[in-house]
Amino acid sequence: MTGEKFTLMQYSVHSILGMIDAEDFVIPEIQRPFVWKRSQVRDLIDSLYNGYPTGYIITWKNPDVKTKDGGRANGKKVLIDGQQRVTALMAAISGKEVLDDDFNKERIKIAFNPLTEDETKRFAVQDASHLKDKKWIPDISLLFSAGFKQRAFENEYAKNNPEVDLDELSDTLTRLKGIANRQIGVIELDATLDIDEVTEIFIRINSKGTALSQSDFVMSKMAADSVHNGSMMRKTVDYFCHLAVKPDFYTNLLNDKEFQDSKYADKIKWLASDYDDIYDPDYGDMLRVSFMHQFRRGKLSDLVSLLSGRDFVTKEFRDDIVESSYKKLDDGIMNFINKYNFSQFIMAIKGAGFISSKLLNSRMTLDFAYTLYLMLLNDPEISNAQIKRYVQKWFVLSTLTSRYIGSPETQMDRDMRNIGEKGFLKFLEEVEASALSESFWIVTLPQYLETSSINSPVFNTFLAAQINRNCNSLLMKGIKISDLITISGDVHHIFPKAYLKKNGVTSKTKYNQVANYIYLDTQVNKAVSDDAPSIYFTKVKDQCETKNIVFGNITTKDMLDENLKENCIPYNIFEMAVENYDDFLQERRKLMAKLIKEYYEEL
Repeated sequence: MTGEKFTLMQYSVHSILGMIDAEDFVIPEIQRPFVWKRSQVRDLIDSLYNGYPTGYIITWKNPDVKTKDGGRANGKKVLIDGQQRVTALMAAISGKEVLDDDFNKERIKIAFNPLTEDETKRFAVQDASHLKDKKWIPDISLLFSAGFKQRAFENEYAKNNPEVDLDELSDTLTRLKGIANRQIGVIELDATLDIDEVTEIFIRINSKGTALSQSDFVMSKMAADSVHNGSMMRKTVDYFCHLAVKPDFYTNLLNDKEFQDSKYADKIKWLASDYDDIYDPDYGDMLRVSFMHQFRRGKLSDLVSLLSGRDFVTKEFRDDIVESSYKKLDDGIMNFINKYNFSQFIMAIKGAGFISSKLLNSRMTLDFAYTLYLMLLNDPEISNAQIKRYVQKWFVLSTLTSRYIGSPETQMDRDMRNIGEKGFLKFLEEVEASALSESFWIVTLPQYLETSSINSPVFNTFLAAQINRNCNSLLMKGIKISDLITISGDVHHIFPKAYLKKNGVTSKTKYNQVANYIYLDTQVNKAVSDDAPSIYFTKVKDQCETKNIVFGNITTKDMLDENLKENCIPYNIFEMAVENYDDFLQERRKLMAKLIKEYYEEL
């Protein structure tokens, strides 16, 4: 059946494996950890043995591109769905090694028992018992190898298992080898389809309804490229993201000789001793940032088209576009993984007060901030000494306004174009005037603080503001908010939860308002117990007179005033009981918004 968008084909398992060996079919995932469980490999082989359907695999042909000499280079077929199934076949039948979670090569061996009466026990993932028990063929890949001699094998098996009926054994082994002739449906998507159509078709065919991300498409394109270093660039992306999360993985990386000989190996080895988790990018983040700051575009689908050689004007595919796109992406990846760039960016984020990953809400907002950092390195309007400051301002602005939450790619694309046309400083001025108007600080921001979500970006920004300004924790001099967030602190209620519930405030969303939250030293919190604020704050006020310490370590009225101010506690807290709770929340939200505004303006 042929439609203009795709061709439906049937290929035997043997043909598919042959096309992979000949590199007509490219499996991106072969370079990446195999995520299936071993039992799933066993189940797939069992299904093929029994003639059960195993689902379609989907390929997307890379377009044929015009070469410089006027000829055409044929595009390879890239597997975009079914990688795990095909990798499983390569492991079980071709005897190929796959990569485990730490990129170590390993064999997955499927054992087969021709004598069993129980169909469900015919196949197993090989373990030591299958090597001992002579009924089992410990590794079925042997039967599919080029020099396999069935008659000799049967005779040897019969010698170890005298009770076997040779005719039955021969039939069973022939049926097992018949797996190689089982047909698998392959949907070949046309090279001329644009990425949105490919995504749409993928979602409709894929029974799980999971979409392939644009970054998956980019990774597939890179895997299929052996001419412009794409395959090695892809490996760099994978290794960097893996190392960022698991620095100990570095020793495994030393075993990859091909990678160690590349220019990238030296550039990422610093991650082996980097245990910071502020920004642990996945490959989507890394591709996005590398692409955006180089191409000044926000949509990753454009990168897929550019790596295919698409000319956006004439709609044809040209080799020189493929070449220049890989070159720019390579430069982008090198900028991204550069230790100085990465660590300076992290320093900027931490310098703004976001010293812990639990204060960070949106990876997209971080992605754009790093993109901006890399762009500003080449901005003649901005001195290097000022770059961090502008990155901090933009990061806080986009966090407070949830700028990259709705349709992040569209917003990023628009922002990149505006920065390109107007220059960053003019653009920042315009966005501040519209997004951070006086009414934003006085009306909108206090409304955003009307939430019970402890992960609210505005509450996190409030904490970052306190950290940036080196604020002391409530009722303590010398123990900072930053200490409690990074070492040992929990968020507590200013109006204690038990006190509110006992006095009729039983709604969770009411007593858990972020305006009622504060980071508090655990011992201070225990001493406060379930008292009304009027009681425990008055005790602190009294201790400033008597010097008889009951709570914390505040001993003078000036210290107390300063402590209330830096924690945005209304000054009439000394008179407040349950009937004042609503007024307290309203007043504290205004004070929190005011502190955030002062912090933003001082960045």
